[in-house]
Amino acid sequence: MIIDFSKYSSVRIGGKFEVEVLEEFCEFDGFLIGGANNLLISPKAKKLGILGKKFDYIHILDQNEKGMFLEIGSMCKSFKIYQFSKENNLKGFEFLKSIPGTLGGILKMNAGLKDEDISKNLISIQTYNKEILKQEIAFAYRFNPIKETMFSARFFLEYGFDLAKVAIFDNARKNQPKGASFGSVFKNPKNDHAGRLIQAVGLKGFSKNDAMFSNIHANFLINKKNASFEDALFLIELAKKRVFEEFGLNLEEEVVII
Repeated sequence: MIIDFSKYSSVRIGGKFEVEVLEEFCEFDGFLIGGANNLLISPKAKKLGILGKKFDYIHILDQNEKGMFLEIGSMCKSFKIYQFSKENNLKGFEFLKSIPGTLGGILKMNAGLKDEDISKNLISIQTYNKEILKQEIAFAYRFNPIKETMFSARFFLEYGFDLAKVAIFDNARKNQPKGASFGSVFKNPKNDHAGRLIQAVGLKGFSKNDAMFSNIHANFLINKKNASFEDALFLIELAKKRVFEEFGLNLEEEVVII
């Protein structure tokens, strides 16, 4: 299938590419795009893939007096998972209301908010030819080392959906900039915030053509209208350079550049 990333990706940057649809379990040595919520696609991107609709599901495997065992396909959208957990009084996925994307991408980034992340309630991940248990995966902050295609994952969630947590997560997102963006461009360094560092080196509100570090939150790169790959990459590299020169810190991208 052909995907126009200037319309499909969250930052609205990129051209039209042929993307292979994976309808069955298989080996794939390209790059899976998922919902393209934190991707910057270069004009030279090659061998892109996306999981088919077969992998958009939530199955209840078992349940007991404490909670439910679930299997969720990697193309299942975060809000759909959030809604399921709310309707079934399950706690642990409240943060997914505030994070866009599909489960596969969320797993790949070990995405989360505050002290929550997707690996917290994980049991295992299913790749093409094996099931990998959580204890075998060296998860870290916004990091999952698995390189293979992740087709689905299993979780155990206890009962007790927490509306108070939903309110906390909603409030944390309230002041984030509107418009086409990746969300956060950089991971937060230990004991600091990337937005503070970018602002401190004078780049809050700084533009390169239609790409701009938001004047609301400096760790958000906004596409004002027709930003190019080159515009966005220029700002990303500039921020890394200035922060290193000023603070001796290497900013690490949260956005994936392919």
